[in-house]
Amino acid sequence: MRKYPTFINVTVEKTETGFSAMAEQFSVYTTGRDIADLYSNLIESLNFALEDEGYEVSTKQLKLNLDLQQFFKHYKVLNANFLAKRIGMNPTLLSQYVSGKKQPSPKQVQKIVNGIQKIGRELSELSLV
Repeated sequence: MRKYPTFINVTVEKTETGFSAMAEQFSVYTTGRDIADLYSNLIESLNFALEDEGYEVSTKQLKLNLDLQQFFKHYKVLNANFLAKRIGMNPTLLSQYVSGKKQPSPKQVQKIVNGIQKIGRELSELSLV
């Protein structure tokens, strides 16, 4: 029996009608109107592809990978200038990463991801009055 990974890497791209996703290790491709729809379609497609092998996939196993340009194109509510200041990065440098003029190192990507996740946690803990 084939050993399956703890996480399934999925490459996600923004399209004109929503999103496309590719789980290359299983040759599974799908689309969705939004991220929730994409998750649903990915689960259905992966489980169908792996049905004969008795392996079942859950959303907890999916690791969606969206490049910086795609991320900032979709999540316009997050201002790159604001994020750069929050994570101690030069705003011009982050702008070059977002526009695709420069490619961030893995260390820089992790710094950006950590900053985005920290802002996400802060927002999830807020109560508005």
